[in-house]
Amino acid sequence: MATTATPAGGSRNGTGPEWGGFEENIQMWQAGKRQASRAFSLYANIDILRPYFDVEPAQVRSRLLESMIPIKMVNFPQKIAGELYGPLMLVFTLVAILLHGMKTSDTIIREGTLMGTAIGTCFGYWLGVSSFIYFLAYLCNAQITMLQMLALLGYGLFGHCIVLLITYNIHLHALFYLFWLLVGGLSTLRMVAVLVSRTVGPTQRLLLCGTLAALHMLFLLYLHFAYHKVVEGILDTLEGPNIPPMQRVPRDIPAILPAVRLPATVLNTTVKAVEVTLRSH
Repeated sequence: MATTATPAGGSRNGTGPEWGGFEENIQMWQAGKRQASRAFSLYANIDILRPYFDVEPAQVRSRLLESMIPIKMVNFPQKIAGELYGPLMLVFTLVAILLHGMKTSDTIIREGTLMGTAIGTCFGYWLGVSSFIYFLAYLCNAQITMLQMLALLGYGLFGHCIVLLITYNIHLHALFYLFWLLVGGLSTLRMVAVLVSRTVGPTQRLLLCGTLAALHMLFLLYLHFAYHKVVEGILDTLEGPNIPPMQRVPRDIPAILPAVRLPATVLNTTVKAVEVTLRSH
């Protein structure tokens, strides 16, 4: 009785070496796919950011008012809001106020440079100073996290928004200095008192709170007096002083060989005539 011959290496049953390597590649691809899916779900899931922005409008309003009232009890750590909705909205509000101040001044806005400069200034101060103060707090052994530092400094910008909104519309230096001391000073004292309550040691308190108070008050002076001039200097550097947004100058077409000198001259004359016609219209 004839029997069916089995192929060498068991290739019919998928047990050969080539089948083993193929199955291993499939398993590796599936494992990589699962890891990529988990990573995408981790970064794309909006529920991760929800706790930082899940806040009621009434809570934001009360925290805005509290940011202008310095606390007196510094013997125990004061509570800091662990959300970023209010600080982020205050940063965007400060950007809008800076744009309003530039438009009410004599600054010439060209090619949308003003928006990027205002956003970079406000977000740079918020993120940069928060990171720097958090680093100092770590060195001074203060009990504060990066999220709490962002929230504390963000709500501290409420006083800056009030001062700039008033003084950009009422151009009196005496009024600005008055609001700078009262409103800006109150918001700064609030942040300083919170940091004092979370820091141990007079030297550490002086270093941390003095640095924060100096940066916060000087930033308000910069926004009122020097920001407009800096932006105008940047615009003049990038685009040149008193240059229209679109200015094209006709260029002559060089005649390299003597044989083509006459056609090039005719072509240059035609280009200049078309340019004069377009300018006249």
